[in-house]
Amino acid sequence: MNLKNNKLVFAFALISTLLFACESGTTEDGLVINFRVSGKVENAGKQNVYIEAISPEGTIDVAKSVLDDDGSFDIKGNIPGMGIYQMRLGDGEDKIIPLTMMPKDEVVVNATLDKFVSNPVFSGTEWAEPLTKYMAMFSQFAKNQSQLGELEQQGASEEELMKKYFELRGPLDVFAKSQMIKSPDNPVNIILSSSLSPNAGFAAWNPKNLEVLKSVSTAFNKRFPGSPLAANMESQLIGIENAYKEYLEEGSVGSSQSTQSAPEISLKNPEGKIVKLSDLKGKYVLIDFWASWCGPCRRENPNVVRLYNQYKDKGFTVFSVSLDENAQLWEEAILRDGLVWPNHVSDLLGWKTPMTQLYGFNSIPHTVLIDKEGKIIAKNLRGSSLEQKLKEIL
Repeated sequence: MNLKNNKLVFAFALISTLLFACESGTTEDGLVINFRVSGKVENAGKQNVYIEAISPEGTIDVAKSVLDDDGSFDIKGNIPGMGIYQMRLGDGEDKIIPLTMMPKDEVVVNATLDKFVSNPVFSGTEWAEPLTKYMAMFSQFAKNQSQLGELEQQGASEEELMKKYFELRGPLDVFAKSQMIKSPDNPVNIILSSSLSPNAGFAAWNPKNLEVLKSVSTAFNKRFPGSPLAANMESQLIGIENAYKEYLEEGSVGSSQSTQSAPEISLKNPEGKIVKLSDLKGKYVLIDFWASWCGPCRRENPNVVRLYNQYKDKGFTVFSVSLDENAQLWEEAILRDGLVWPNHVSDLLGWKTPMTQLYGFNSIPHTVLIDKEGKIIAKNLRGSSLEQKLKEIL
């Protein structure tokens, strides 16, 4: 995920500090009302409802209202451009749904309280129908993943589990791909594109996905010229292309080992203590460059945690290098994702860190696997490809 310009992506959110709309056609901050979200959430009367933008520093209020007794609501406000927003029900963090809104959108959202997250029904915009279907399919996919736990209890191998995982996820990814081909400039593709990204590594990834992602990026640049989000989508595409080239050259399973030593990393951990990569000599180490704001990094974290727990007693550990700038968000992500290994470091310089030059990368997640002597074995191993490599050496 190429997020060197991550702040630009959501810079537009920083100007959206308004609250709910006034009757005059402008917001309380004097901005012209240019979107409306209305509808009904059954069995949720009198709860607060928020429209929010997302930034590296967290969420920012765009508009706010309160549901009527019967769950009806009508929110108006101002957004500066096309992007990912979210609708949050109540004051907790467990009832949130995405909105790929554009100015002039009039969105209708209907749901029930118990299925607000899993099965909302959108209407009124070009992205409403595909997002409704995608979220319903994703909810079903999430439920079906219980089958993986059952297979594991029955003694299924990792290969069998991964095969089952991709089988369960297949319909979701097929739908996302067909929708992106059908309508490449639809704002919903901001969300659907994650289905075509190599989130589980390149070993089981179809490189033909690149052509679909390219068509979406081209369509976004044409329809939304100058949009930070369109620019970021293009940057992510370049990052995937570069990472795939590296994978073919160096990271594929079975590639010959490198004689290059991993450059020393000596940075502070969250407690302010210097931690060195060289202190881990004698172990196989996955150097994991990541950040709290990096979606693909966070989605890969459960896989890294699982593999760490599986192989930590066999001489394997993880050395996490964060490209965060905000120490609090970095520490919160460590706790929230359960990154239980002790080796977490950062210079809190974001993309200004010299680590990008030292290790030669411009997108994250970026991983480097080194052996007990500190020699580089492979790069950009994730998902099943990382798992297979660890099996091979351990």
